Amino acid sequence: MFDRIRTYAGRFRGTESTQVRESGVSRERRAHNLFEAAAVYVAARGEDDQDRIEEAAGWVSPEALSFGVSELACRAVLTLARERDESPARVARDLLGLPMV
Repeated sequence: MFDRIRTYAGRFRGTESTQVRESGVSRERRAHNLFEAAAVYVAARGEDDQDRIEEAAGWVSPEALSFGVSELACRAVLTLARERDESPARVARDLLGLPMV
């Protein structure tokens, strides 16, 4: 009964733990939330680590991963803009190598 409650409550936290049996050995596997998946995915892309890219992409649906990557990009641009004391538009264009308008 408590396992059901823990599983149900874990869905709201995004870090649900489940028991997985492989070859008779029990090990714990944790579900990942979309922001964790996005962070690992983007970092792996930056390091060109194809195994980690595929692993992170499998943690959540493609739509959720896309949303998480988009949110990460927004936050990164805003943080860089504050650090550089520039507009977010200017920082975004600079990061993409686009000419300033």
